[in-house]
Amino acid sequence: MRPVKVGVIGVGHLGRFHALNYSQLPEAELVGVTDLDTGRAGQVAAEAHCRAFKDAESLLSEVEAVSVAVPTDRHFEAGSLVLQKGVHLLIEKPITRTVEEADGLIRLAKDKGVVIHVGQVERFNPGIQALSGFALFPRFIEAHRLAPFNPRGTEVSVILDLMIHDIDILLHLVPSEITRVDASGVVVVSSTVDIANARIQFANGAVANLTASRISQKKMRKMRMFQKDAYISVDFLERMAEIYALESETFTGDMTLGEIGVGDRKKRIAYKRPEVPEKQGLQMELEAFVRAVRGGQTAAADGEAGKRALAIAMQVLKCMEA
Repeated sequence: MRPVKVGVIGVGHLGRFHALNYSQLPEAELVGVTDLDTGRAGQVAAEAHCRAFKDAESLLSEVEAVSVAVPTDRHFEAGSLVLQKGVHLLIEKPITRTVEEADGLIRLAKDKGVVIHVGQVERFNPGIQALSGFALFPRFIEAHRLAPFNPRGTEVSVILDLMIHDIDILLHLVPSEITRVDASGVVVVSSTVDIANARIQFANGAVANLTASRISQKKMRKMRMFQKDAYISVDFLERMAEIYALESETFTGDMTLGEIGVGDRKKRIAYKRPEVPEKQGLQMELEAFVRAVRGGQTAAADGEAGKRALAIAMQVLKCMEA
């Protein structure tokens, strides 16, 4: 089967990595890149061994699928252009600035019969992927996503910049309606919220506590999940997961840490560090996007998933304003 012809619109920090990863995928042929900064486009094109196009229209005439990695305030404009040309779209998170804009892209993709994949790359983090064989039904989730200040991305709040990753994973892990959202946040150094905390409750009783900050001294991207008989920890930076659980017919660990209970009701506590994929998250995400373009599977984080994550992020922001 021939490679899918792909391109990248916007080759700043994230777009450059898209281009470099596409250039290494056997299933894809990187045709070219484009950027408003033509010098930057030429530099990345040389690095990724492809062409630099003068504008998005000329690139779209020669490809079947593209990644869009432009600033969020240009997502709807750029995404609409791609979809109107009948080209499959991977658009970085958040999908758009508003839920209404997201609906517009979803309708356009349906009309044109093309794929939308939203760049929720942490779904493909090896730490999360390592848990695919373990039954997850979390009752309490705690996440911390902290980063030192970087002017890049400050056109949106820290909720849309960082917390939306954990919101997306939360919605993916908990198959239940959200019943309540409480949140608070502070503007510190930019014109939008820089540090925020949200508490999200679900109809099935699950509760999540999410914290995001872009004014931290050190990076931290961790999630802890508690459920009956198990505690699961994911470190997104270290790309690893750890499971502490009671031994059962369906779970045995790498080592035993002790026992809990009395008499015949004693159970052993086991520890397991599941094997993680060797590939990087972005590589696996682009592979999944190309497979979806070929019709082999649906997009892992499609337009509807991107809209749901955006809607909850906007609800968090609304709570802060209130």
